[in-house]
Amino acid sequence: MKKDFQLITSRKNLMRISTYSVSNPAENPCVFLVHGFKGFKDWGYGPYLCKFLAQNVFFSVGFNFSHNGVGEDLLNFTELDEFADNTISLEIEELNEVIEFYKNGGFGFLPQNPKIGIIGHSRGGAVSIVHCAEKKNLDALVLWASVSYLDRYSERQKEEWIEKGFFEVLNTRTNQLMRLNRVLLDDIIENKARFDLKKRIAEISAPILIVHGDQDLAVPVKEAYELYQSSKNENTELFIVEKAGHTFDIVHPFQGSNEKFDSVVDRTLDFLNRNLTLESL
Repeated sequence: MKKDFQLITSRKNLMRISTYSVSNPAENPCVFLVHGFKGFKDWGYGPYLCKFLAQNVFFSVGFNFSHNGVGEDLLNFTELDEFADNTISLEIEELNEVIEFYKNGGFGFLPQNPKIGIIGHSRGGAVSIVHCAEKKNLDALVLWASVSYLDRYSERQKEEWIEKGFFEVLNTRTNQLMRLNRVLLDDIIENKARFDLKKRIAEISAPILIVHGDQDLAVPVKEAYELYQSSKNENTELFIVEKAGHTFDIVHPFQGSNEKFDSVVDRTLDFLNRNLTLESL
C-alpha cells in the first residue's frame, strides 16, 4: 500500500514523501531511499524499489528533498529557484527531519521495530554518509554509485561561480539549464572537514554495502574503492556490477528492470535482511 505525506520542515520547507508497506508497518524495519543530484523519489526505479522492499517485509520511504527542484506534479523540474538555493547541509538536515518524523509517528503509527536502513544514490550517498556519521541512528547503510568527495568543480569553474554568483548545469534528460547559486559552493568550501567523506565513513560503525557499476561515467568506480578502503572494512561489503553505469542501466521513465539492476536489488535485499530483520537484533 502506498501513502503520500507532506512534511513542513523546521525551516518551513515542503517535503513530499511516499511510504510503501504490505502489512504491519509499525512492526517492520524501515528503509529510506535518498535520491541524488537532479534526482527525485519518483525517478525511474524509485517506486519499483520501494514496492519491492515493501513486498519483502520492509516499510519503505521515498521522499523529495525540499529544494530538489521537482514540484507538485512529482515528475518535472518546475521549482528551479529552489533548486538553485539547495545545499548539502540542507539535505543532511532534512534527512534527519524525515527520519525523526517517522520515529515520532508522523506516518500514522509509532514504530515498534527499532531497525532503520538507508539506501543513498550518488550525491544522496554522500548526504547519507555524513548523516550516519553524525547521528549514529542507523543500522544499515547502502551506497549506490556514491561519490567519495563533494567538491567536484575545477578552480576555473569556482572562480567563474564566485564572479557570477551562480553556476549552470545542463540536465541532459530534460534539456534544462539549471542554475546553482553561490550558496552551494560556499557550503562545500565552509564545510570541507564536515564533508570529508573518506574520513566520515570511517566513523560509521553500522554495516555498509557499497554498490557501483564499473562503467559509471558520472561517478567513476574508483570512488567506490576509495570509500571501501576508508571505511571499517570488517563491517563493509563491496559489490561491483560489471558493464553497468550510474543507474545500473535503469532509465526514466521506468521501462522495467534488467539483469544488472536485479543483481543490485538482490544483493541489497540480502544485506538488509541480514542487518535489519528481527533475527539480527
